[in-house]
Amino acid sequence: MIIGDRLRQMREEKKLSQGDIEKRTGLLRCYISRVENGHTVPAVETLEKLARAFEVPLYQLFYEGQEPPVLPNLLKHRSSDEGVWGSSGKDARFLSKLRRLLGKSSDEDRKLILHMAQKMANR
Repeated sequence: MIIGDRLRQMREEKKLSQGDIEKRTGLLRCYISRVENGHTVPAVETLEKLARAFEVPLYQLFYEGQEPPVLPNLLKHRSSDEGVWGSSGKDARFLSKLRRLLGKSSDEDRKLILHMAQKMANR
């Protein structure tokens, strides 16, 4: 699905003109036209403005049904994963803390830590 086609379809279903969308969002009419014709890909912030203008939740810009799509439960633990280090208890808390701290560190620090870990693993 091309987002421009979906936006035009929603605008026409609600019997709104590009001028009406311009007034509701503050976006220029020529920009709305460029998006609908596939010349421009809108940013997420722009899509949020358009969803508010259409008075629909953001997911409906990408999905044509009335209800949100059913998402698969990706967080289900398989029985084979139960014995894996870091999957529960104290190890899981440690792994979570490590991930959070690594996310805050600089690229150079992460490279240094990875290099040290590789050296230790080779011994």
